[in-house]
Amino acid sequence: MLVTAVRRFYADGVTATGIDTIVAEAGVAKTSLYNNFHSKAELVRAYLDARHEEWFATYRTRLEETVGPREAVLAVFDTYADHAEAAQATGFRGCGLLNAAAELPVGDIGRDVVRRHKETVEELIGCHLGQLLPSRPGEAGVLAEHLSFLLEGAM
Repeated sequence: MLVTAVRRFYADGVTATGIDTIVAEAGVAKTSLYNNFHSKAELVRAYLDARHEEWFATYRTRLEETVGPREAVLAVFDTYADHAEAAQATGFRGCGLLNAAAELPVGDIGRDVVRRHKETVEELIGCHLGQLLPSRPGEAGVLAEHLSFLLEGAM
């Protein structure tokens, strides 16, 4: 079910994708879905958590290949590029997390997942930049904020 939800939410959006579409495509009964996810909002949150975990798995793999903080900063960018490239086969629609956040109402728990993900990415960049600029932590923080903003715009 979650695999189907991930595919449909990214392709069609969380608002446009109904529970009936997901259960029909997944070949499960609606009761099975609701036994695992008590609401569509809970399923959307699971989708966003899955996107977050997928991104971090790719990032960790990229990070293992680095040889210092400069390469670690680039690993964040490479992870975004990897995700964009992987989505080309099925139709790249930008960042699935940001797309969902744009559809969700203010106060929705899904928006919290997206916010935490974006803050964590900025913190990762800031940590690596802090290693590159140990005597200028303020500058590293501002640069991390700017680079994160550029990454979001690029997606």
